Amino acid sequence: MKAEGFGFEVVAEDGHARSARFGTPHGVIETPTFMPVATFGAVRGISAEELAGAGAQILLSNTYHLHERPGEETIEALGGLHGFTGWSGPWLTDSGGFQVTSLSDRAKIDEDGVTFTSPLDGRRRSLTPESAIAIQEALGSDIAMVLDECIPIAEDAAETDSKEGGDGPGTAGQRTDAAELERAMQRTLRWAERSLAARTRKSQAVFAIVQGGASEAMRASSAEATAQLEFDGFAHGGLGLGETREERRVAVEVSNALLPPDRPRYLMGLGRPLDLLDGVAAGVDLFDCVVPTRNGRHGLLFTSQGTLSLRNAAFERDDGPIDPECACPACRHHSRGYLRHLIKTGETLGPRLTALHNLTYYLNLLTRARRAIQDGAFSILHAEVEEIANRRI
Repeated sequence: MKAEGFGFEVVAEDGHARSARFGTPHGVIETPTFMPVATFGAVRGISAEELAGAGAQILLSNTYHLHERPGEETIEALGGLHGFTGWSGPWLTDSGGFQVTSLSDRAKIDEDGVTFTSPLDGRRRSLTPESAIAIQEALGSDIAMVLDECIPIAEDAAETDSKEGGDGPGTAGQRTDAAELERAMQRTLRWAERSLAARTRKSQAVFAIVQGGASEAMRASSAEATAQLEFDGFAHGGLGLGETREERRVAVEVSNALLPPDRPRYLMGLGRPLDLLDGVAAGVDLFDCVVPTRNGRHGLLFTSQGTLSLRNAAFERDDGPIDPECACPACRHHSRGYLRHLIKTGETLGPRLTALHNLTYYLNLLTRARRAIQDGAFSILHAEVEEIANRRI
């Protein structure tokens, strides 16, 4: 069953990078774009109006967390995610597979799905390919994700660059056994087929997820098999969990070459500004990550000159804006010194403004990427961001 009310048109290409118009029942999304993460139906401390003002086109929420509370029945009774939250634009809901399967000491994964002990109330609950789709249909999102089995590439990686908001390209560490990655990849394919059979809503697109760790062969196999199924879009899962930047680039590029070019591609959970442009260069359309908001709330800010930590004592009496090239409320109305004071004293206004700044930077970066692709100048922008990626102000 193909979703109704959706369309996808590539309007410009520059190498593998592409700019497109992705039509949904709640508006057209200009891609490539970034989806702010509204895990519980809200981006912490930031209103729907502020998100729209920053340039957000689509938000992402989490099926597992909304299922836990307030429950999909409550959200459905209040008009679905659109009526419940006041965000009238498109919504994408993650299936919750990453969150549930990461509860390693609380979860049991088998062919049927995932059974886990809720960290909220201690009750045993389950999530299956069928129930994940049913929950997302009740939530009323525009785009639903299939349930997948996501396991780390490097089990002892000390820090990763996206899922935990780390600083580097990932630590390769002790690699997950290839047989385990293969088993998870094949199970994800079987769950994808079950997800397709379970869908009933014609007005909701469903995206499949390509898995396979950092293995080029497994990624290609997963993408090729997934492309044969009638999904409305495709995602790259299980990355940002320990692979190197080059391994990630190859994994995404190899997969995209085998996925249908007439449907959107989504890179899940990544990452830093350079990660986004690396993904765009490989042909990705949609991105999400907690990095901009999480880091922003702690005073680590992305700017046109590099990365800035407001906790640095050097900014105590700095009367300049975070970024002179940014037009967000924090940069227009407040100094670095004042924002540092708010962060240091725990005033809630500070983390709200700095998170909004980082989101504005990300959204503007991908607006620039769209324009650069249309002008045939994406490689220039990519090189510019790479040059400042590790620069500290």
